[in-house]
Amino acid sequence: MNPAAPVRRALLALSTVALALVLAGCGGSSTTDCGLNGCTISFPRSGEAAVSVLGIEAKLLGVQNDVADIEVAGQRVRVPVGAETEAAGFTVGVESVTASEVVVRVRP
Repeated sequence: MNPAAPVRRALLALSTVALALVLAGCGGSSTTDCGLNGCTISFPRSGEAAVSVLGIEAKLLGVQNDVADIEVAGQRVRVPVGAETEAAGFTVGVESVTASEVVVRVRP
């Protein structure tokens, strides 16, 4: 048996757990769906909501006239539905706004 095999298995297990935590995100009443190309976040439209994804915090601050006011890693941006912008090194887009939710896409 290779003496480095247990160490490699442990490192692989640790990196798998770390990747799962990064991709999972978290957020009270918001939902996230993350993959290798970024995260889609469904924020409730009423009230301020925040999630942690890709190692940063994303917050929906509000929506007015189909323009979402979003804070990504401390940088505030206003993004219309169907548009994208850059914030703190991430691409931030608003996919949809309904009466009950705002769907935002954040990718590196």
